[in-house]
Amino acid sequence: MTTSHAATLPADLQNNPLLTFGRGIAAYSEVKPEHIAPAIEYLLVRAQEAVDIAVNPNTAPTWNALAEPLEDATEFLGRSWGVISHLNSVADTPELRAAYGAMLPEVTAFFSSLGQNLELYKKFKELSANPEFSKLSRAQRKVIENSLRDFRLGGAELSDADKPRFSQIQDEQAVLGKAFSDHVLDATDGFVHLITDKAELIGLPDDVIAAAADTAQQKNLQGWAFTLHFPSYYPVMQYSENRALRRLMYEAYVTRASELAPKYANGKLDWDNTQNMLDQLRLRDEEAQMLGFANYAALSLAPKMAGTVEEVDSFLTNFAQKAKPFAKKDWQELSEFANTLGLTDGLEPWDIAFASERLKQERYSFSENELKQYFPLPKVLDGLFEVIQTLFGVKIESADLPTWHADVQSFSVKDAKGNITAYFYLDPYARPGKRGGAWMDDARGRRVLPNGDIQVPVAYLVCNFAPPVKVDGVLRQPTITHDDVITLFHESGHGLHHLLTQVSALGVSGINGVEWDAVELPSQFMENFCWEWEVLEKMTAHAETGKPLPRELFEKILAAKNFQNGYMTLRQVVMSLTDWRLHASFDAKNAKGQAVLDLSRSIADAFNVIPQPEISRWIYTFSHIFAGGYAAGYYSYKWAEVLSADVYSAFEEAAKLTGSVLDEKTGIRYRQEILEVGGSRPAAESFKAFRGREPSVDALLRHGGLA
Repeated sequence: MTTSHAATLPADLQNNPLLTFGRGIAAYSEVKPEHIAPAIEYLLVRAQEAVDIAVNPNTAPTWNALAEPLEDATEFLGRSWGVISHLNSVADTPELRAAYGAMLPEVTAFFSSLGQNLELYKKFKELSANPEFSKLSRAQRKVIENSLRDFRLGGAELSDADKPRFSQIQDEQAVLGKAFSDHVLDATDGFVHLITDKAELIGLPDDVIAAAADTAQQKNLQGWAFTLHFPSYYPVMQYSENRALRRLMYEAYVTRASELAPKYANGKLDWDNTQNMLDQLRLRDEEAQMLGFANYAALSLAPKMAGTVEEVDSFLTNFAQKAKPFAKKDWQELSEFANTLGLTDGLEPWDIAFASERLKQERYSFSENELKQYFPLPKVLDGLFEVIQTLFGVKIESADLPTWHADVQSFSVKDAKGNITAYFYLDPYARPGKRGGAWMDDARGRRVLPNGDIQVPVAYLVCNFAPPVKVDGVLRQPTITHDDVITLFHESGHGLHHLLTQVSALGVSGINGVEWDAVELPSQFMENFCWEWEVLEKMTAHAETGKPLPRELFEKILAAKNFQNGYMTLRQVVMSLTDWRLHASFDAKNAKGQAVLDLSRSIADAFNVIPQPEISRWIYTFSHIFAGGYAAGYYSYKWAEVLSADVYSAFEEAAKLTGSVLDEKTGIRYRQEILEVGGSRPAAESFKAFRGREPSVDALLRHGGLA
């Protein structure tokens, strides 16, 4: 898989793994911090040389002479930097972090200068006016149209006096985003609670206790160690009958990366994100105004489906109003049930998950831990791959790609003729030094190479499931929760969008160029299959007995599907509104102290039904908007959910005729009209091509029990 071009490199760089993989795949385990600066500095020089050639008056404004060579030069820089960024997320060390941080401003400065290059902008405008333009493929034309838009948003039309400040804003935002993420990771990694008396573990499932013992052993401690990584933290909140333990863990979790962290956890004041958030919001506001937008929310809409700031705010507030009556009912039921658990002094925040799990068990006669035993990860993967293979006419097989950790698996995707059309990685388990959450990322995009060959795409699928543990010296096969199954299907949906593309122009291939508020459509679409009997029956096998999920238990989880969906929906809408209003109406320039926290509280008070605890600092770890690219874009989860539910309803309609939601004809049509076209046409057109009409919210309300 490695295509070496080391011979063309200077002698001192010929063994640098960030440069020798050519068009292949990097040897991740060989990458060392000391490789980063020499490789990136070399690639920055090469990329700048390509820019200089592109703006030369003798360079013809054509696709072959201008767009393709420039893409070729900047892609290798982007892929090498992508390897470093990926390792920074999944294999963080102090040395790697320092080396990554040292080069981040230089990489940011280059791409910022690219966006501001007026001569290059003029060349692309010449290309768009060239008679050749109409003869280009739809995808190539879309790349050029997007490039012109991005030049404008990148500051190309700014005056020479303003461009240095605009570049500085980009540099500062990149550094602040990395610092925000580092603070969250450090705060999460930095807390360990050790228990030495087994009586304090009352209520916790055996596998959770075994995992805590394993964590303690890894840290050379005696007893049971709990951390703030979600697979360790959340089972305590769900199952522990030790209310003091729940409170301790909750307070540590919700105060991470805040000024309260030293009081409630093993935090440090220099991990406090208070000022970081204000600084980022001020910079975004300044950037928007320099480009002629009223606010950053308006700027963010330029490449999205939604039309106006008011349209998004109205969409979210209307959704909140629809969900609120259901949320009130959920909260009232839980509060009344808490009295039967002896929580007569009131339902505290650290009681909510515990009481919810008990209510769910009583109402539907099953526990999440009981259900978890039916989902061994290898069996779940087999089931996921069977869905993909049935619907989309591909074959998934194990591969042997270079990895960054022993737990990482790799796979190939083959077409009906047996040709490899894509690869992907799965990094399933939580561990120290790995950023929390789950995500899909682009390791390599599909494109036509200068020699005419097709470069097949490669994707990362990253999750943070509980790792397998040893019980009595025997390693248990890893089991995951049904929520984890949904997460896996979600990320695979993103992966399929990237991997099954048939577009060969890199800028709109796969997930590239897809409007941010539509990019969640394929991921949320895949989640629906996690509630289908014909899917779950084949992808479950009890960890001890090997028996599939009983139909009776399936009916229970289906009945429980929308359990507390009212307040869960409201929670997501509140997060979306907080993000939106921080970027649409928040006065960042004059804000001080905890103004960001205050705004988040005011929105929660207006829309939420659950009282907000005074110590909660959830927004201080809201990495989606302060470190993950979702600034003024978190609403897109709900926006795309309308699209995905409507798309899935086509499979439900097909099932009425065929008896199966795994309808190959509908699957192939979905693949062709949505997955294969990537960002080569507007998402609204792709949706309409598949459904034959405009989207409707009806399916989402019906699926969520909010009709």
